[in-house]
Amino acid sequence: MEDSAMVVKSLFVYPVKSCKGIEIDAAAICPTGFRWDRHWLVVNDRGRMLTQRVEPKLALIQPIMPPELFTAPLQSLPANSSVSFQAPGMETTLQVPLFGSKEKVHASVWEWSGVALDEGTAAHKWFSAYLGRTCHLVRLDPAAMERPTDTEYADGYKASFTDGFPFLVASQASLDAVNKRLRNQLPMNRFRPNIIVEGCEPFAEDTWRTFKIKDLTFHGVKLCSRCKIPTINQETTEMGAEPTLTLMEFRKGEMLCAVQSVKNKVFFGQNAVCVESMAKKNELVRVGDPVRVEETLQVPSV
Repeated sequence: MEDSAMVVKSLFVYPVKSCKGIEIDAAAICPTGFRWDRHWLVVNDRGRMLTQRVEPKLALIQPIMPPELFTAPLQSLPANSSVSFQAPGMETTLQVPLFGSKEKVHASVWEWSGVALDEGTAAHKWFSAYLGRTCHLVRLDPAAMERPTDTEYADGYKASFTDGFPFLVASQASLDAVNKRLRNQLPMNRFRPNIIVEGCEPFAEDTWRTFKIKDLTFHGVKLCSRCKIPTINQETTEMGAEPTLTLMEFRKGEMLCAVQSVKNKVFFGQNAVCVESMAKKNELVRVGDPVRVEETLQVPSV
């Protein structure tokens, strides 16, 4: 298909790492990706991240935020703005203010360790009751947190509590290609992308080195290797073998490149950075925005 047919099909922000996403029509870009994406993190009593890998029930927690929180200039948001959380079996809805003083605490995500902001006793009790273990909800501390992306792939960019990069891009055609091989169809939420593109060939995003979404410039920096989270049903937390078994048939590293260290990993989606993200100008990406590829790679970056 021609580039001119490519558009943003849908957008997702995942306010809390490993919890449900929110589908939105437009999203503001900030230095760490879409505003509020992986802005919060559930940690254990030692400050270490908790994800669906060890706590699949996180998949059922639904953050609730009105659309304007994702698009309006940050300084224009009401002082009493908040994010709410609901989960099966929890009689109360947790409400967490977006603004106000917070206690500084230690937190860690993969290789990063540093300062985060604790969301307080009510959040601690709610999340601990839901998961049945002592845990805390913490958020990014924009004034203190510096988590650079891997300079081997993207020098000069920042990440939030993501696995490593600001954006994950996937195409609808890629999901369709996977589903054609599966007995039971899977939704895109298994892969938790931020930007879903339609109008391209399956896995075309693998080689997108530079692409435009409307007037914004993105660089595809590294294919996304997949852990076991895509095997977790995001509506029930039931874990199975798919789509990993099927991805191993045609999306293993040894089939995509010559890098021996990733030969047994499977890949779906492209990690990306946005050139304009550091400018803090409240640039927006919208559903329906045109997507145009400007530079491609011969072999995907892994």
